Amino acid sequence: MRKKSIAMLVLVIFAISIALTGCSGGSKSQPQKEEKPKVAQLFLLTGSTGGTYYPLGGAMANTWNKHLAGKVQVTSQPSGASVENLKRIGKGEAQLGMAMNNIADQAWKGEGDAFKDTGAIKNFRTIGVIYPEVYQGIAAADSKIESIADLKGKKVAIGPTGSGTAVISKDIFAEYGLKLEDFKPEYAGFGDAAGKFKDGHIDANFGVLSVPAAAIQDVMTVRKIKIIEIKGDMFEKLKAKYPFFSQYVIPAGTYGNEKDAYTINMQAALYCKADLPEDLVYDLTKVFYEQSAEIAAAHAAGKYIKLEKALDGITTPLHPGAVKYYKEKGIKIPDNIMPK
Repeated sequence: MRKKSIAMLVLVIFAISIALTGCSGGSKSQPQKEEKPKVAQLFLLTGSTGGTYYPLGGAMANTWNKHLAGKVQVTSQPSGASVENLKRIGKGEAQLGMAMNNIADQAWKGEGDAFKDTGAIKNFRTIGVIYPEVYQGIAAADSKIESIADLKGKKVAIGPTGSGTAVISKDIFAEYGLKLEDFKPEYAGFGDAAGKFKDGHIDANFGVLSVPAAAIQDVMTVRKIKIIEIKGDMFEKLKAKYPFFSQYVIPAGTYGNEKDAYTINMQAALYCKADLPEDLVYDLTKVFYEQSAEIAAAHAAGKYIKLEKALDGITTPLHPGAVKYYKEKGIKIPDNIMPK
């Protein structure tokens, strides 16, 4: 009888234990709320509102946000373009930026007047080429300006302060024997410069833009223009000194020009902070090149975004995330731009 009572007591205690365990959730954990993955907030630095970078950057941001929804939120911002963008990425003020490849090369090496205040900038990396940057200069069709050499004493827009256009203009003009004090430089954004040209306040307007350039088309609504060409011996001279330059042909009819016009081009490329996660940059690179048709539908320059051109003219190190994507696609990567 005593053994039976003890057995009953054990069963009662066991039953109570199970009941308490169920109430307290000891064996069954309470359902946990799943934390939503963090969305990477990225700022993309572009250029002035009248240039190519600004609207194209907006199209790029929209494409990333659509295809990487829940992972990435990219916000495009206007800026002074190439020089400013690389400096601000270097300071950690933005994660992405558009810049000319020759300006990126100067930044990496700490060369040129534009980077005297910073020295070499090493904490940025390359993602890839966006489109060919075409150096375009115009004058009024009825002016006597036929060459850059004819700009002595004239008022000339050479791009906004901090832009690749301003840096390149100074270098190119020097090859024609012109220093800044030999003409009147106007450091205006491309939209502002177009307005001043239309009003007759400047004699010539230069910009590094895609073809056709909206700022030049805007001028043509009011004034007839001529293209200031760079070709022949002068091109060869510039090419020998600046290997980044290539000859570019502006097709007849682009700006009302009866014949093909010759100038030079570099490459617009996409750069990022060196410490961005590899998987994040992989995703950005993949969407950028595989969804380029969507970018092109929003801005004409998007038609030049091609995987086979992604490394043309690039001299600065790639981001590991971009390398991962290019290797996946079988793109041969030169040793000199592998991550450092």
